[in-house]
Order: sequence, then structure tokens, then C-alpha cells
Amino acid sequence: MSLPKQAQMVIVGGGIVGCSTAYHLARMGRTDVLLLEQGKLTSGTTWHAAGLVGQMRPNRNMTQMSKYGIELYAALEAETGLSTGWKQCGSVNVARTPERMQVLKKQTAMANSFGVECRLITPCEAGELYPIMRTDDLQGAIWLPGDGKVNPADLCMSLAKGARNRGVKMLEGIEVTGVIIERGRAVGIQTTQGEVRCEVLVNCAGQWARQFGRLAGVNVPLYSAEHFYIVTGKIAGVLPNLPVMRDPDGFIYYKEEVGGLVMGGFEPKAKPWKMDPIPSTFQFELLDEDWEQFEPLMTNAMHRTPCLETAEIKMLLNGPESFTPDGNFILGEAPELRNYFVCAGFNSAGIANSGGAGRLMAEWIIGGEPSTDLWDVDIRRFGAFTGNRKALAERTGETLGLHYAMRWPRQELETARPLRTSPLYDLLAAKGAEFGAKNGWERVNYFRPGNQARPQHVLGKPGWLPWMQEEQRATREAVALYDQTSFSKLLLQGRDALAVLQRLCANEVDVPVDKMVYTAMLNERGGFESDLTIIRQPPGSMGESFLIVTGSAQTVRDFDWIARHIGAGQHALLTDVSALYCVLSVMGPKARELLARVSPDDLSPAGLKFSWTKTIELGFARVRAARMSYVGGPGFELYVPVEMARHVYLALMAAGADLGLRDAGYYALDALRIEQGRRAWRAELGPDETPWEAGLAYAVKLDKPADFIGKAALLASRDKPLRKKLVTLVFESPDAYAWGGEAIVVQGEAVGEISSVGWSPLAGACVALGYVRGAAANQSHAGTLEAIELWGERVPVRLYDQWPVKP
Repeated sequence: MSLPKQAQMVIVGGGIVGCSTAYHLARMGRTDVLLLEQGKLTSGTTWHAAGLVGQMRPNRNMTQMSKYGIELYAALEAETGLSTGWKQCGSVNVARTPERMQVLKKQTAMANSFGVECRLITPCEAGELYPIMRTDDLQGAIWLPGDGKVNPADLCMSLAKGARNRGVKMLEGIEVTGVIIERGRAVGIQTTQGEVRCEVLVNCAGQWARQFGRLAGVNVPLYSAEHFYIVTGKIAGVLPNLPVMRDPDGFIYYKEEVGGLVMGGFEPKAKPWKMDPIPSTFQFELLDEDWEQFEPLMTNAMHRTPCLETAEIKMLLNGPESFTPDGNFILGEAPELRNYFVCAGFNSAGIANSGGAGRLMAEWIIGGEPSTDLWDVDIRRFGAFTGNRKALAERTGETLGLHYAMRWPRQELETARPLRTSPLYDLLAAKGAEFGAKNGWERVNYFRPGNQARPQHVLGKPGWLPWMQEEQRATREAVALYDQTSFSKLLLQGRDALAVLQRLCANEVDVPVDKMVYTAMLNERGGFESDLTIIRQPPGSMGESFLIVTGSAQTVRDFDWIARHIGAGQHALLTDVSALYCVLSVMGPKARELLARVSPDDLSPAGLKFSWTKTIELGFARVRAARMSYVGGPGFELYVPVEMARHVYLALMAAGADLGLRDAGYYALDALRIEQGRRAWRAELGPDETPWEAGLAYAVKLDKPADFIGKAALLASRDKPLRKKLVTLVFESPDAYAWGGEAIVVQGEAVGEISSVGWSPLAGACVALGYVRGAAANQSHAGTLEAIELWGERVPVRLYDQWPVKP
């Protein structure tokens, strides 16, 4: 077959992800698809993948994606006539430590809430399912009977045949060398055999995706690491129906293959493959054996399965696979280039996830936006800075090593830091600040008084809790200062700026100058694309001016959403000004008294009303003050030019010593906003949640003169039963400490999960937010006594539609 001159859609990469995307596009009626592979199908990393297929993922949507993949793999052979090697053998995950067992109990509760069959089993039962395993040192295990395994190459070929049967063209041995760009859109490709024009380009290039993306100025932050497993000869007792087994405390996994074992894992300190660029000729190739690197896994495996001490080792396979900075894969339309999509970076889980990911990718391409909430894997979660190769190499060594490692609540990644810092970073560090990172920004989580040592990670009450409670006490009883410089700040200017925002925002944005507006930006389904605050500024030389303040992690996403909705004929310019301003939040009943000591301007409720802003003098600086409080109660946000932030901070600290002024971090802020029922993006709000479900009807103006995206969906659903509803959960016992993700149990059944949780000074216990589904979503809750699943135990909580209860 010769290379065509044009195709509606071109997919670059003939591994399992590219073939799955092609298959699903064709299944959805898009058959003018051309897939190009520089070598042979499967020749990159697909051919040497281990082929484990599990269902459970960290959240409901990703789990549904994986479940769909299993359904596809089970049915594909009947459709195409080509075997996939799918075998539903189930999987056993074992725990060596009490802490790991607690995590498995939580996973079991989540699985049951997500509709995945999963049950806790004893060490003895685990041994019966996996007879060659040593069990005397185990705490227990979980059994997932719906899990299984496939032959990766056969599965890929079956998907390819299914795509070809529907009209997709696939050509091998054609290297794509460039992307044709016109007016900010991908319109074609250049290859070693000529050009092909297209309407849509999909980068499914696997571990080549980053370097292929760079040809078009698209950031695809992934990096390859050496990845190992052994293949043994036949072993007595290893039968074809032997389950997949994972021993995460030993960093290892097993699957049966031809009467022997494939045993691999994720060593704690991984080995990045520092080959850049990766040659296009690296096809069906492996790297050299490295027994020294593999030794920790082999030692743990001989302990868990002593039969390996005498088994024949046929080979130690070392095949590079790509990993991303946060361990999640990358999907979506590139924010840098229209009609350029990416589906890559599967972190050694491409076989399990490719079926569902291919469908999601096809739905996104055809529908113009994701069909569900895909924020965890959305390419727009990454800023351009994440493409730095030195940082990627260091982070890959860490994220691969964490694949099976014990992940503690609020454990932070440590490599490639610090990077983005507030001007106050050194001052706060000297005061004992314990930093976390979000979107590259260093943000204070809490302060260690006297620079005490950082507490050890735990599953129960954390060692930092008393310190955070002092920060909360200052916020509620005196005054606290939060450095929120990491806020994303976007400036929209132009004569059509108001029209753009009115179309995008569910709330009324045509307000007086200096007014703040909290609003949702919705998709066509009525779900939250973002929630943010808009400040209308005085008009400038370009026309209307609006400062848009949104979450730290949402810079690229929100910029992309707004920019793509500026019409071709509209006069509006969007600029990211995040790095130009610091935000210092002064919160608490003594906040106004503090500001009065450093500013001559009137900040009384009459001089500055709630949700209004004005420019004030502060010390020697001029800043914009906003009467606003994310944590509830009195407070101000100060928008400070970055070069003046140090001066403003020092002036506030000097003036507030006798007022009980205290530095505070994001742990205190997050817990206090939960106590006050403030929603947060990615926790309570996302593309699948509507304002009706989230209890944010007050931020929607259906009667505003301008139409807005999502209005029709809201009108259609307004009087219908809710699919889910956000509720507040107040813990009965101060001894119970949760972290999020716990199943909510109503009348004995799991009906949802906790989305956010923190310590509440008002309740003297934890308070959480979470969605309940089904009948519970359409019932009223005014202190109903129910429960959550906390580390395998039922813990009593009271459910409220609104809390604190208004008198």
C-alpha cells in the first residue's frame, strides 16, 4: 500500500495504544484513518510488556476505563478471529505489614463502591490461591477474580485487525519527521516518503512521544527507564490458571507463562535510560542485563516464592518503558497546538489501560471535549517547565520506584525540587516551613515550630496535627498569614473581553469595576470545567480588563479553555500573569486591625465591602486588597507586585507581633475551607459535577441576559432527581482520622466516597465533604447517623446537607 496524500486522521505510533485509538475511531464511524509506524507494529515497547491486566485505579472514572478494557479484551477474539491471550485468572495482592494491610482494606471498600468484585482474604486463603507462595509472614491479602492477563503482541494485532476490518489504513516502516502547522493547527505530517495532509493528528508514539512532540512545539513530559523481569523455565505447581500475584512490599509481581513464571517489579531506586534522542531504529530491541539493579527484586522474590532458588532462569529481560512526572498517563488535545492529540506515557500499564484509553481518546477527538472527568490524565495538568530533561530523568527514577512502594497520605514527591518559588520562600523556610509542591510551585503545608524534625508518615493522626491546629487557632481567634502566591492569575483584555467571559461563565460577570465574582465555567454537559474568581479592573488601552484568579494546578487547563473560546472575530487577549503577582492572605478576626497599622486606607466593611477590591497603600507599596476569605470568617487577600512582596510581608509581620499573627500553611487552609463547606477543584468539582449536585446554585444566574455554555444542560436537569449530591460528614469520634477516598456507607451500602477531609476546630473532630449517589442523593440529611469505611472498620459519622447548621 502506498502512502496516501491525505487522511482525515493520522495516528503516529503502532503500539497497542495507537492500534486501540484507531480501532475505537473506526468503531465510532471515523474510518478515514491512517496509522503510521516507523518500524513494525508492536516493535517499540508493546512486544516486551508483561501483560498484566487489573481493574482497580485510584478513582471511579479510571476504574470504569479499566473495566471496559477487560470487557473488550474478552470479546475481541470473537470479532477479529485473532487470539488476544486474554485469561481471567484473577489476581492476589498480598500485604507484609500492618500498614499495607490497612491500605488493602481501604482498596477493598473503594473497589466495592466502584462496582469491582474484591474481597479480603487470609494468608491461608492466599496460599490456597497461589500455592507456590510463602505466607507465614503475611498480614493478609485481597482477591480480585475479574483481573487477568493477555499476550500483549497478540492483543495489539487483534486490535489492528479490528481497525483494518473497518477501513483503517496501517503502514509500517514509515518514519514521521515533521508536523505541518498552519494558523496554530496541525494540518499534516512530513515523512521519509512524503507529506500527508490531515484534519487531526494523534501522537501515540510511546517512549518517542516526547521527542516527536518537540517537532511541533508540544510538551509531552515523559522519560524512559530500564524495566526488568525474568522468565523462568517450567516450575512444578505452576499451572495455566495460576492467578497474577503482586507483593508490593517486595516491589514484585508474577504471572504464569508456559508453565513457568514471569517475575518483575519496580525497584525502589529506578534506572532512567539516558538515551536522548531514542533512535528510530530501536525496534524489537532490549537493553543489556543488569543483575545488580535487579538484585533487590530477585532477593524479595526468592523469599516470597522459594521455588525461584532452583528454577531455570531463561533470561533477564530489560526493556525500556516511559514514565511521567506524576505516574499518570497523558491524554488530550495539546494546549500548544489545535487538532494535535496525545495518548502516551502509560507508566508500564499500557496493556491494562490501552483499551479504555483508546476509547476515551476517540471520544475526545470526535466530541471535541472529554466524555467524562479525565483531569488525572489530562495533558493540560502539565506546564511547559515539565519538559526539562534533567528534571524528567530524576523524577522518573523516583516515580517508577514508587509504583509499588507504600504511598503514605500526603506524601510529596521529592525530586526536581525546589523549582518555582515565592519571593518569601527563604524567609518561610528559615521559620520551619514544610513545603509541598503543586504545578511546580513550592507551597507551605505547615510550619515546624523551632524547626523541629519532620514527623514520620502515618495512616492515623499525623505528628504535624498539633502544629496545624495552632495555625487554625490563629486563623479563628487572632490573625494568620498565608502565602498563596501559587494562585494562577490570567489577564483578559480587549473590547470583547466581557462578551467572552459572559459566554464562558455561569454567573453574572457584567459587574462594576473592582467587584469580585465567584463563578463556574461549565461544559456543555453542565459540569465544571473550572471554578474561579474574576476581578473586573478599570478599562485600559486595550479596552475591558479582567483579572482571573484560579487554582495553582489549573493554569494551563483554564488558559486553554478560555483561549479556545475566544472567537475568530473577537478582540480579546489572554495573558498568564501568574508570576507577576504574589497573593498574601490575611485571615482572622484581627485581620483588619493588622492592616490598619500598615495602611492609611479605609478597610472597614463600609470602606471595602465583602467581595470587593481596591488599591491601597501598604507600607511603602501599593497593592490590591480584596475582602474575601476562603476559610470563612473575616479576611483579606492582598495582590502584591512580586518585587514588593518581601517588603509587604515583613511590614505585616512587624506590625502584627502583639496581635498573635502567625504564619500558616495549606493544610490549615484546606481543613478550614472544608469546615466551612468551601468546594475545591479536583476534589468536589470537576467536569462530571453540576452546580445542582455540588450545591452551588447560588453561583449560577440562569436569568442573566447573556447565554452561557452549559445553560441548556442545567435547565434540562434542574427539576430531575440528582445523580449524586455533595454532603458534609461530621465524625462522631475525635480519635478517627481520615485522609480522603474512604467509602461512605448509608443504610449499610457504599454509596460514594469522601472527596476532602480535615480537622475541624468547630467540631473537635474530622469533617469531610463527599458525594452520595442513588437514593441517598435525593434524601435530606440533617445529622443522619451513618458511617464511613476507615481502614476496614465502620466509623460513625453524621451526614448534613449543610453544615455548620445555620441558626
